[in-house]
Amino acid sequence: MCQVDEVYHEPLPRAEVPGVSKKCVKCKEATAAVVIRAGDAFCRGCFKEYFIHKFRAMLGKNRVLFPGEKVLLAVSGGPSSCSMLSQVQEGLRQNAHKKLRFSPGIVFIDEGGAVGQPLEDRRRTAAELQAAFKATGFPFLVVPLEQVLDLPGSVVAAAAPSARAAGAYKAAVGRSDHSDGVGCRAAPPEREATPPAATPPAATPPEREATPPGRTLLLQQLIGSAETQTAREDLLNTLRQHLLVHTARSGGYSKVMLGDSCTRLAVKLLTSISLGRGAQLTQDTGFQDSRYGDVTLLRPMRDYSAKEIAFYNRLFGVPSVFTPGLDTKTTDKSSIQRLTESFVTKLQADFPSTVSAIYRTGEKLQSACRSSSSVEPCERCLLCVCALDTAAESASAFRATLISEQLSQNKPPGAARPDAGQCQAGSHGSEKNNPIDPQHPEAAAACCSSGAGEDCGKAASGAGCCSSARKPQSSDMKTLLCYSCQLTVRDMSSVELLPLYILSEAQRRKRRSHMREEIGEFLLDEDDEDEQRTK
Repeated sequence: MCQVDEVYHEPLPRAEVPGVSKKCVKCKEATAAVVIRAGDAFCRGCFKEYFIHKFRAMLGKNRVLFPGEKVLLAVSGGPSSCSMLSQVQEGLRQNAHKKLRFSPGIVFIDEGGAVGQPLEDRRRTAAELQAAFKATGFPFLVVPLEQVLDLPGSVVAAAAPSARAAGAYKAAVGRSDHSDGVGCRAAPPEREATPPAATPPAATPPEREATPPGRTLLLQQLIGSAETQTAREDLLNTLRQHLLVHTARSGGYSKVMLGDSCTRLAVKLLTSISLGRGAQLTQDTGFQDSRYGDVTLLRPMRDYSAKEIAFYNRLFGVPSVFTPGLDTKTTDKSSIQRLTESFVTKLQADFPSTVSAIYRTGEKLQSACRSSSSVEPCERCLLCVCALDTAAESASAFRATLISEQLSQNKPPGAARPDAGQCQAGSHGSEKNNPIDPQHPEAAAACCSSGAGEDCGKAASGAGCCSSARKPQSSDMKTLLCYSCQLTVRDMSSVELLPLYILSEAQRRKRRSHMREEIGEFLLDEDDEDEQRTK
């Protein structure tokens, strides 16, 4: 036991702080130039080998990139995506160890119109990135986000994935080694990519100038229709992903590389859980995302922390360009995404294992829902194209949430009941029971026939529920969205501002669902089909 008159002669133990004066933990000879974690001090050469090895190992152990396959690199100008571009460029050199064998292309999505960036600043940013892209020798495109308003409906209708045999990867690699002896040395990707590289830059300025200001205004109205910053960021992320997939399909690319780092994915994992996307964590944070079928999204930078990427870019001169986003100069409590990022980064500063613990835990999570690649198109979310998670059991958290919403919509016993001329609306809990007023803007979309099957007489004037030109409502899209996307759409002031390809696909799915209900009694179930086969 401790005593009052006890004397301590030994000094207290002092924690040893690693410094750059130490020797490298790998070669044991050179002086350390960077300290990644406590005890992990690397010299300049060993750190470069360590960084490159992690990138090659991530691609090698997954075996999804076939020799000669076209891969699109999504570069936003940030440190992580620019470092990914540098790693691909390093891996395609002739003397590279375990040389990469795919054919890369680059795309930059210009989001300046969505955040209200001036046209001159957008051109300056695009010019800086074009100079960096030209130095790589890869074909590249600069695509404004305004083009998302003119996409076809096939973007949200997942295509059939290309079927490959189990041993197709080894067979393809073996044929490549046998054909040229040293890994595609006969036709290096740099030489294949050099001729087309002159075409996209020449075509990019006319495309940017041809974008009318009206399209930029429509995009800003679409993003601004979301009443919360959380919904705006989620909607922008969805539109960006749709445009990336369409660009990849148009250019014949079967893979798209994203520059999400380990720190970014840790923040995204907690954000997705907070937004009700727990069932989609595998697609949102995993290495491979095959929800779109013929186009697969890859995240090869998911093993790198933001600190490692910053050190590598600083030591080896990897340039990056700052591009403002919706969360630029916002407070920590402006959105769920921003609050989660602030929480994780501040916790990481005091506890260096925070990001890795979140990241490793996310790798072990599995969804109880079916994989997005095995469900029918009608069973996918209209926005995120993931499998719907709304078909839950009665004793689930989702059902409890729905019951709470329904109870919150019910009026107290003493409240007056709506008249016969009123129509009950608002499956999301945001609308109220209002009398039909011809001067009210929502009167045209209100249910005017009261379900009696009578014609309201407004079809000729193009108004009312009996008109085929009835404006879409958020309640019409509720059954086509997953739980998280329902929250995003509910926060929008009007779904009419959504791109035409989304509204058209929603109407198509509604018609098919209605048709299926009409002929449902004539269709055979799976059990009936099995009985017919046995007979």
